[in-house]
Amino acid sequence: MRAEDYYRGYGQSPLIRQQYKPKYWLHILLFLSTFFTTTVAGVAWLNIDPFNLENFHYGLTYSILLLAFLTFHEFGHYFAAKYHNLKVTLPFYIPFPLMPGLIHFGTLGAVIRIRSLIPNKKVLFDVGIAGPIAGFVVAFGVLVYGMINLPGIEYLYEIHPEYREMAEIPEGNLIFGQTLMLLLMKNLLAGPDAFFPPMSEIYHYPYLTVGWFGMLVTAINLLPVGQLDGGHISYAMFGERHIYLVRGVFGALFTIGILGIFPIFGIPVPIGWVGWLLWAAILFFLIKLKHPPVPDPTPLDPVRMRIGWSAYLMLILCFSPTPIMIQF
Repeated sequence: MRAEDYYRGYGQSPLIRQQYKPKYWLHILLFLSTFFTTTVAGVAWLNIDPFNLENFHYGLTYSILLLAFLTFHEFGHYFAAKYHNLKVTLPFYIPFPLMPGLIHFGTLGAVIRIRSLIPNKKVLFDVGIAGPIAGFVVAFGVLVYGMINLPGIEYLYEIHPEYREMAEIPEGNLIFGQTLMLLLMKNLLAGPDAFFPPMSEIYHYPYLTVGWFGMLVTAINLLPVGQLDGGHISYAMFGERHIYLVRGVFGALFTIGILGIFPIFGIPVPIGWVGWLLWAAILFFLIKLKHPPVPDPTPLDPVRMRIGWSAYLMLILCFSPTPIMIQF
């Protein structure tokens, strides 16, 4: 395969890659903007007025934790690429300003761009998996700390004083979905007698929120489709045969996305999220389902194959078929 064809598969020509010059001011500006928007989002999650800058400090814990997760994830890719002598950009952080009526976390994530030809499947695998592993470690650590240091019910009463007069905490309109990881850690670390907030109140707890968000982002990135991190991993592991896995995952996302439509019309279903339909469309039209070919027939070594299988375990632990529910 010609190098030009390979680069074209990644949406860039060799000429553009050679001419790239880092714009440090842009990376710094995007980081600071994302720090601001995530801090404001952290204030909003606490039911405090986010438009009053005197409340800005209340969102710092959430913002710092969230940016730590994104930074470790992206620099996992970055240092793996540098290790293999690839030209790579610094992370581009993506701020998302607070908009009334929208559920958001203050950011749309972060990305890096690799400006070199991926020479073989081993390099593809290393770069693809380094980010999810680094991010997972941070999200896991944040959840562990949050579970061990979970405040009592008085913390929630300070946010919702009206709950003091109620026999039980009511179920809110916004509910975060359960994951196997969250259930396991809750049972192992929170303790049977400890107060654990309902999933409709968990977003008031910065450590739990960032840990939950990190697990969701890790799961999405590990989907073995196209040029997601999971797509790089699955292609490196299985080569062209990865397309069978891609079709199965895409079909599953499309199905649970369709199931997410039913509650909008008052038809209850146990699982489903309409957001997966949006993700299915993004994967199909923008990211593409099939991974661009890497001209290397050499299979991965057994150690990398075992690490690859562990990535699928991470996906299972972090994935939620219904990550966000909104009750009208």
